[in-house]
Amino acid sequence: MTATVPAAPAATVSRTGLLRGLPWLVARQHRATALGVLAAVAVGCALLVQQRFALVGLLDRAGWPAKEVPQPVVGGSVHGYLVLGLSALPVALAVFVGAPLISGDQEQGTAQLVTTQSVTRRQWLLAKLTWCYSLALLAAVPLGLLHTWYWEPHRSLMPHEWSEGAVFDNTGPMLPAFALFLTAVGVTVGLLTRRVFVAMTATFVLALVVEMAWDRVRTHLAPSRMFTYPLDTELPARLSEAHELDRWVGSADGRLYGWGSCAEQTEAASEACLREKGIVNDVIEYLGYDQMPAMQWTGAGILLAGTVLLTAFVVVRVGRRPL
Repeated sequence: MTATVPAAPAATVSRTGLLRGLPWLVARQHRATALGVLAAVAVGCALLVQQRFALVGLLDRAGWPAKEVPQPVVGGSVHGYLVLGLSALPVALAVFVGAPLISGDQEQGTAQLVTTQSVTRRQWLLAKLTWCYSLALLAAVPLGLLHTWYWEPHRSLMPHEWSEGAVFDNTGPMLPAFALFLTAVGVTVGLLTRRVFVAMTATFVLALVVEMAWDRVRTHLAPSRMFTYPLDTELPARLSEAHELDRWVGSADGRLYGWGSCAEQTEAASEACLREKGIVNDVIEYLGYDQMPAMQWTGAGILLAGTVLLTAFVVVRVGRRPL
């Protein structure tokens, strides 16, 4: 007789660490995208650190701030590429991370396969969104912080003013907020179009439209200020960093006239016009640099509210309609 030896029980494999189950599967599915994004972010962070220390060394040798230096000091090719890359980051995340997130699985049938298993549609979606938004934050937060660290102490030597998109939208909380919002736009477009190429193209166009519209919104994020000073005198130095919105000339009783109201052909005619209207002041409407933090947090709040609304729409639609 031959004795039958019972087979050893199959080994069970259990994953340890932060990622298990569905989150691990989602991270593994998109690992190439994540590695590409994080590699680009690492290069950007290294360049920002290098540029900051190079600028500090240059200014130390020039004796700044005790001595004046030609302005702007910064504006070379590396700085230009950095600013361009920071401005393009939210758009790139929207097109290459957000847009294919759901549309790729819909186009290939992966979404239908996954959701016929023991995973519900919303579980699958929440895992995908958590991965997507986490990657957007991992990309935008360190770059935004480093750019603020690089720009803020030396802003007077930089080629861009604080109110321009190259600075305002790429420092403080704005870069992460923009990255999240445009990524949510990409996810939403991908869900609705169900095709990767169409989703990426439409997301790119929408992202450009959003950025152009935001250029008009930016200066309305805080109430403007008015400052009156004697006609034909220099603007006070404390307003050197102010962003000018409009300019008038005014009379002593506070009546405002357009800047060219007394632009006559001769100096004598101009002087007569000024005396007739009683114009004695220049008046400027402006936004102060000290308003920048509040404006950024207000703008970030608007973008985050938009992100929440788009995410809620995606979650509700996936829960109610088949993929």
